[in-house]
Amino acid sequence: MRAGGHTTVIQRILERRAAEATPEETTATIAVMLRVMPPPRALLVCQDAPLLEQLARRIPPDMLDYESLADEDDALRRFESEFRPVVVTDSLELVRRLRARATVRTPFILYVAPLDDTAGREAGFAAGADECVGRRTSSRELDARLAAARRIAELESVLRVTLAENRKLSATDDLTRVNSRRFFSKHFPREVERAARYGRALSLVLCDIDLFKSINDTHGHPCGDQVLREFGARLQLSLRRGIDWVARIGGEEFAVVLPETGYQQALDVARKLRAVVAQPPYTAEGKTMEVTASFGLCGLDRVPGGERRLAERVLKIADAALYRSKNAGRNRVTATMLNATGE
Repeated sequence: MRAGGHTTVIQRILERRAAEATPEETTATIAVMLRVMPPPRALLVCQDAPLLEQLARRIPPDMLDYESLADEDDALRRFESEFRPVVVTDSLELVRRLRARATVRTPFILYVAPLDDTAGREAGFAAGADECVGRRTSSRELDARLAAARRIAELESVLRVTLAENRKLSATDDLTRVNSRRFFSKHFPREVERAARYGRALSLVLCDIDLFKSINDTHGHPCGDQVLREFGARLQLSLRRGIDWVARIGGEEFAVVLPETGYQQALDVARKLRAVVAQPPYTAEGKTMEVTASFGLCGLDRVPGGERRLAERVLKIADAALYRSKNAGRNRVTATMLNATGE
C-alpha cells in the first residue's frame, strides 16, 4: 500500500466516531489507526554502498517501506515527486538540502554518522537531522532509532488525517452530507461581509419540511432519515455549483445561501426549490410518501456596508418569513426584501 493508502480506512473510522468522543474513545481510535497503518514510506540514501546494503538487510519490511538509493540528486527528485515521512542517510549534504526546502511537511531524518562519537552526532544535528546513530551501532540501538522514526511518522500522519477529517466532519452534516449548522454559523456572516464590502446582492432562503414529525411517527426514524438525505440532495441539485450552498441548521430545517442573487431572482429560486423538493414523491423504506416544505426568503439587491450584526438580522427576517409560510398553510414561499433603510 502506497503513501496515503491508509486514508480511506482512517476516514471510515473517523466517520463512525464523528459524534463527540471521550478522551478514552479518542485514545482507542488512535490505537486502531496505528494498528491498521502499513509501514511508513521511507528513502534509504547512502553514498557508501556497503553501508546501504548493510542497512537494507537490517531494516525489516514491517518496519519501513523503503526505497534504496545511492545518488542524492535522484533521492531529492524522488522526494519531490512523492513525500516520504522518513529518510535514513549518511549524507550531511542531503540532510541540509532536505531541511532547506520550504514545505509544509518535513520528514523525520535519521543520520548515520561514520563514527559513533560526539562530533559525528553534533554534525548531524547541526545539519538538521532529527536523530543520529553511528555506523557501527548495535542492531538493538538501530532498531530502537528506526522504531522511534516510524512511531513519529505514524503519529504525524494520524494527526494530519484526523485534523483534516475533523474539519470536514465539523463542516458537514453527517446525515445529509450538506454543510453543517456550525459551517453556516461561521461562513454566512462572512458571505454578508463580502457582499457588503463590494456592494453586491445576497439572499437567504430558509426551508422547513412540513409535518416532518408525522413522518417519523408514522413510518419510523430510518424512513425520516432517508427523507432528510433525499431532501438535502434535491436542494443541492437545483442550485449553482460552487456558488450557492446549503446547510442543515436544525432537525428538518435547511438554509440556502444565494450569493450575488437579488430579491426577485432569489424568489424565483425559492419557488423552484419548493416545486423540486415536493415532486416526485419520496420513496423510503419501501414506502412512497408526499413531502412538502415551507420557505422563507430575505433578499437584498445590494448589501449595505457598515451595519453591525446584519447577518443576524437577515437570518431573523428569513426565519419570520418561514413561519408566516407555516402559519398560512405550509408548502409555500414567503419573501421579504431588505434594503439599507429597512424592510
